[in-house]
Amino acid sequence: MLIFNCTDAASKFFSRVHKGKKITSVEKPPSPTIEDDEQGELAEQWLVHAITVQRKHVLFVIHVETRYCMIFADAKKADVEGFVQRFSSRWVDGLMQDALHHDVLQWVGYDGMLERLNGCCRQYRLYKRGHRSAQGHIGEIAWIFEDYAAEWGCLPPDEIMAGRFDAKMNRFIRGSKNVKGYLVPDEEMMAHWMRQYCGLDEPGIQAARNRRDEVKREMRELEAAYTKQGQPPQ
Repeated sequence: MLIFNCTDAASKFFSRVHKGKKITSVEKPPSPTIEDDEQGELAEQWLVHAITVQRKHVLFVIHVETRYCMIFADAKKADVEGFVQRFSSRWVDGLMQDALHHDVLQWVGYDGMLERLNGCCRQYRLYKRGHRSAQGHIGEIAWIFEDYAAEWGCLPPDEIMAGRFDAKMNRFIRGSKNVKGYLVPDEEMMAHWMRQYCGLDEPGIQAARNRRDEVKREMRELEAAYTKQGQPPQ
């Protein structure tokens, strides 16, 4: 199940007024803090925040455990189903693109994985509830996004460009009180995905991490070689 914890701004975004009556899909949470919830096997806790950029609504969604984030520009107010569909597609596409880019598809059992992932995405809840640490990271990402949008002169025109911004943000090292030291969101989401939806055990996940690190090192070496020769990498 997808659990979208909404800040005050996101709660207002997912609400509308009809004939003077407020209509909303945002519910009262089962507990004051996310950590106090009874966690189901496939319960995914996300934090959602909304801002306005260039007179359009933009949603920022961050996975509380891994700090993996996605941005949704020009979102339609109060369209919960449209948001969930857009979210699910971007999440799956981002995972698969990352796996392909880092040569870890060999650890992905595609049919079983997709069935479990789609099963998770079919059920969702929206709660009015925040998370201070994740909110801090969203604030940083929103500031960067606004800066990029000002430079571009527009919002990302399609899901491909938005996904590229997601990928850039998910390579940033972040801190979390739930882990020792620091984490890299795209690496942690890959491990989480393989654990939850691909059925891998910890040795298998570590093997995928090792291959991912090898590919990253190979790409850095290739880029350095091209730079030394005065040529851009292809």
